Amino acid sequence: MRDMEQTENRTIVRVDRNGRRDQEDPVIREHALTITLNDRQFVTMLCTPPDLEALALGFLLSEGIIRSMEDVESFSLSDNNGEFKVYVKGDVALAEELFAKRAITSGCGRGSIFYNVLDALDFREVSSDAKVSADSIIRLANEVQSMSALFKSTGGAHAAALCNRDSVLIFKEDIGRHNAVDKVFGECLMRGVETGGKILLTSGRISSEMLLKASRRGIAVLA
Repeated sequence: MRDMEQTENRTIVRVDRNGRRDQEDPVIREHALTITLNDRQFVTMLCTPPDLEALALGFLLSEGIIRSMEDVESFSLSDNNGEFKVYVKGDVALAEELFAKRAITSGCGRGSIFYNVLDALDFREVSSDAKVSADSIIRLANEVQSMSALFKSTGGAHAAALCNRDSVLIFKEDIGRHNAVDKVFGECLMRGVETGGKILLTSGRISSEMLLKASRRGIAVLA
């Protein structure tokens, strides 16, 4: 596995109240990561390095392919960071058939058939006594914003963070809002961090699939 740059400098045209001019500006890079599941190409995701292992595991967790690290027999990331090979327990034939080597862009597009069918199989309502004040949400959101270095340099990244009422526990950035959340969940999975009853903050809009991801992890508050 080699380190990869998250940005590259490009010549852009900037137009503001002072006029129009060419200048060098950092632009976020888009990286293709293919997940090979039990020796079969499963899906290709467009994303932002680093944290590609967390992204892949978090994606499999969010999609219900795995439920814990106990379901994972082994995994590895290729030297060029282009392929994540994972072997999991159980029958994944349905998931493979529905995804059909789908490519997931860094935008808002997702596999509607996959979500509609598989999400209905294990969707559950989250019950929790967790409470958080509006002031705490605002304070945590400000903390997440201050940590968003990639967004500050490019204006082209989303952020997600798992928090308790007092602090940010895990923070991730990615060009895709889904990816940022999956990176958080993948990191939790690898580090054994419990998500139940916690707070998930995201810079992206909260759509149905975001709710499904949060519900699978027992997230009590999503903002």
